[in-house]
Amino acid sequence: MSHDHAHAHHDHGAADVSDRALLGAVIVNLGLSVFEFIAGLVSGSVALMADALHNTNDAAALVIAYVARRIASKGADERFTFGYRRAELIGAMIQLTALILVGLYLVYETVHRVFDPQPLLGVWIMIASTVALIVDLATAWFLWALSKGSLNVKAAFLHNLTDAASSVAVLAGGAAITWLDWYWVDPAITLMIAGYILWMSVGMLKTTSRIIMQGVPPHISAGEVITAMLAVSGVQTVHHLHIWELDEAHCALEAHVVIDGEHGDCPAILKTIKQLLHDRFEIAHATIEMETEAEQCDPETGICSTH
Repeated sequence: MSHDHAHAHHDHGAADVSDRALLGAVIVNLGLSVFEFIAGLVSGSVALMADALHNTNDAAALVIAYVARRIASKGADERFTFGYRRAELIGAMIQLTALILVGLYLVYETVHRVFDPQPLLGVWIMIASTVALIVDLATAWFLWALSKGSLNVKAAFLHNLTDAASSVAVLAGGAAITWLDWYWVDPAITLMIAGYILWMSVGMLKTTSRIIMQGVPPHISAGEVITAMLAVSGVQTVHHLHIWELDEAHCALEAHVVIDGEHGDCPAILKTIKQLLHDRFEIAHATIEMETEAEQCDPETGICSTH
């Protein structure tokens, strides 16, 4: 009992530290966004303003991540019997949708600047992008430990890694403009930043959507699960099988299992199946309804009647 209490106290303290790190990252990113946007206006760099817009989105994303973490930490209750774990998935969905909109806007702005080029101040671009790079790396360091096991925080972490990469690109572009007069580099870098944002966001959006739509986890095959369950002694058929993810770390299953009524030991078979699902497929939450040959299940309702 004392060990559990100490562990719970440690987790609570870690959560408080994590939340403070997220709030600190929000404040830093908002300050950086203002600085970069002003520098972008002064220097005329669309890439710098694009990075500022991206950082503003990151600050909003971190706010969403913070709120989602607070909601997700609540336990199960009468209204939400699975708890509030999926609050972080909703936060990730909002973040990624916003990122896609930012990426599309940057593509539009880049095309506009290609046809309407503006004078650029390379030194300002280099100074602002260097400051941005330092802040991005510091923020990413704050979020790195929190990103494991949470799509929500992982989305915020990847945002900052993207920012760091784009800051490096903008810094290189500022150097090319200052010393080589390569003014075409600015829209080219903006287009690369936009392309990476869209590629990254769409990939994570697919993962988040699959979980929200209760899709089968990618590491599990429904056919293999049925085959493994049928291999248990006493099991005859398996139907009404459903496999889904509660969140990115927890899988669930429900199924109807028909056993040999004369020779099957129902409690022993049930225990064997649940242990199999846990050990082989990492499914810890399994709800299984046991049936016998004398029972017939309605395909619509799943209710069984004895004949």
